[in-house]
Amino acid sequence: MLHKYRYAGLCLLVVVVGCTPTLLKQLDEQYGMPNAARYAEPATPLAGEPEYWQDVRPILEQRCVVCHACYDSPCRLNMTAWEGIARGSNPEQVYALRKSAVKPTRLFVDAQTPVEWRKRGFRPVLNERDNSRDANLNGSVLYQLLQMKRDNPLPQQNVLDDKEYTFALDREQSCTTIEEIDTYKNKHPGWGMPYGLPGLSDKEFSTLEKWLANGAPAKAQSPLPAAINSRVKQWEAFLNGADNNKQRLMSRYIYEHLFLAHLYFDDLEVSGGKPIYFRLVRSTTPPGQPIQPIATRRPYDNPGTGAFWYRLWRDPMSTVEKTNLPYALNSKRQADWTKWFLDADYELGALPSYEPAVAGNPFVAFQSLPIESRYRFLLDEARFTVDNFIKGPVCRGQVALSVIDEHFWVFFVDPARSNGKPYADFLARESVNLRLPGQDLSNARVVDWFKYRQLETDFLAAKAKFLDQAFVGGRVMNLELVWDGEGNDNAALTIFRHTDSASVVKGLVGQPPKTAWLIDYSLLERIYYLLVAGFDIYSNVGSQLNTRLYMDFLRMEGEANFLNLLPASARIPVRNYWYRDTSDDVKNMVYGSKFSFSGQTGIKYTSGNPKEELFGMLTKHLGKDVAQEYSLGAIEDPTLLMSLMKLEHLRGARLGSLPNTSILRIDDMAEGSQYFTLIVNLGFSNVSHLFRNQKRVLPNEDYMTVVPGILGAYPNAFFRVQREELAQFTESFAAVSTPQDYTAFADRYAVRRTSPEFWVYSDSLHKYFAQQDPVASGILDLGRFENR
Repeated sequence: MLHKYRYAGLCLLVVVVGCTPTLLKQLDEQYGMPNAARYAEPATPLAGEPEYWQDVRPILEQRCVVCHACYDSPCRLNMTAWEGIARGSNPEQVYALRKSAVKPTRLFVDAQTPVEWRKRGFRPVLNERDNSRDANLNGSVLYQLLQMKRDNPLPQQNVLDDKEYTFALDREQSCTTIEEIDTYKNKHPGWGMPYGLPGLSDKEFSTLEKWLANGAPAKAQSPLPAAINSRVKQWEAFLNGADNNKQRLMSRYIYEHLFLAHLYFDDLEVSGGKPIYFRLVRSTTPPGQPIQPIATRRPYDNPGTGAFWYRLWRDPMSTVEKTNLPYALNSKRQADWTKWFLDADYELGALPSYEPAVAGNPFVAFQSLPIESRYRFLLDEARFTVDNFIKGPVCRGQVALSVIDEHFWVFFVDPARSNGKPYADFLARESVNLRLPGQDLSNARVVDWFKYRQLETDFLAAKAKFLDQAFVGGRVMNLELVWDGEGNDNAALTIFRHTDSASVVKGLVGQPPKTAWLIDYSLLERIYYLLVAGFDIYSNVGSQLNTRLYMDFLRMEGEANFLNLLPASARIPVRNYWYRDTSDDVKNMVYGSKFSFSGQTGIKYTSGNPKEELFGMLTKHLGKDVAQEYSLGAIEDPTLLMSLMKLEHLRGARLGSLPNTSILRIDDMAEGSQYFTLIVNLGFSNVSHLFRNQKRVLPNEDYMTVVPGILGAYPNAFFRVQREELAQFTESFAAVSTPQDYTAFADRYAVRRTSPEFWVYSDSLHKYFAQQDPVASGILDLGRFENR
């Protein structure tokens, strides 16, 4: 019998393998040989027929981009731009542990045409054979997958069969080609697109069908308004201005910190309300000529031996929340940069080289720039600076996110206390100890970790000595050390980790957290160059592990800076609470034999809980400049506030049955719909170890945070309730303590992925989000949406 099954399996394999050449031959005979060059430029749309920008892109954004964007899109099919669709899919995952680095495949950067992308392993999802209706539909993977969903709609059940559908992030990719499509359909008839979600409406499907049948045409992108075009010229002139080294070094520093930014002009109105975004790139062509971008792995890599210019490239991609990093350009910003970098009095000799040992270490490359200027530049948009750590290249998984707590607050050292020659000289002396893993490029050894551990140990010893010398003669650490914002609402930030993603918002959001960081210039700059400028997602396992392990040190430094504000007698107990179930060696890296500040704090404490007391004093110190966007205190309706506060006060192991991040819509006939984000913050004994996170989970320390509006890029669940039923919803939510309880709760209140109302809810949510914050909002990602 066993031989019989083996024989049958072998026959099936022969049939499947044999089908592909047959299908390939049939396609070639019917529609000609494939030619990727036909999509070097989009076809011109026919009059009255669907066109990409006006008719098709809105549908793609609502139904496809919600899963297919950034590096973590299934099969690497990036549908945020026409060029991404023309590029196609690739079964090789970007987020992988590999022995050797691979070539980057960044859309619009590492190749420009489908022909070039085919050489890099991408396969077409559009028809690349004859340009006829039948060929364009029968030869298109995209169309065939959309038609599959029409032929096999989702089963009418609340929860999809987990044997048939899998939504795990590390699931095996099934990236079919047109030659394999029949086998794919027979094997997985329910895997049409959108995968695991309701299909398109008749109107949406008809529009996409006509568009694909006509060869996926697109008009040229609408020209820039004259006012914006003029502003682009103005900024390019500024960044490529005076022919001197001050100008060149300033622009290099700005580029290395803004290369991921969505630059826009906040003083110019744009039709539709959403800004027109630009990217700062290095180009071989000067202003006034078409941009020819220079592709390097890292922004500080050598751009080549020829001349280059900094240019503003209009970003044609859809704006998605998980990568949206808006940064405003205006006259004040230009004046500040001029004051900080061009008018400041400092001597500058030869420009730094692009050798990795120099370019990869900002304390060497930019040593000539005044430290206060650099620090003020980073603090001016501190939320943006920190958000780069999360929305930058490391936008997926545990590479760096397992190293931070689920919820913590961030404060900054006052730049007026961080300037001056002593601090600059200290960082210059320690620049060797401040080297970062990015200097080892993209093929590093795991054993390099020990080198960085010793460098950090040496730096901490030097830092402790520097602090002891700086705070003498009556000088003490007090609240004046903490930046109050000086009218800037970036002075305090809150960070949430949602298991394998994270969010950064302005203000002190939620209840006082377990931990907090106090960040100074050297720490902020190192985190940026570790996780953003110096991080290569295409690097090998050694490089990625060294990044993760080094980030441990930087978290510890931020926490140690905060501990220094506490009474000396409280520092060790608080440290021990933060680092339960870990070694003394780890604890001493935070505060102890490896690093400690011997001075007493200048802050007067009166309670038995100095950490909580310090949080209160810091809140008062920051005053009215603390952002309130995500504060429940702004809710004027007392009944609504009471219900939400009941959710906010939930704690303990029962929260483990709830989704990590969910969005609640409260419908009110009189007031309309209001949205709130419900976040479960998991408790951990510590976050200092790379593996076995579940061993350190402390369910009894889980707690909730509830915020107005939309927070997070990856919602796990949608809930909907009528205003008059809110009290019952709150009681039911609070009563969930088991998976069975949650199923019953979700049956009543959840908008599951199988719901016929799913897209209606999603569309209204995105419309609200865009109205809530036209600049910072973006399309949410449904790749982590639950199925239970």
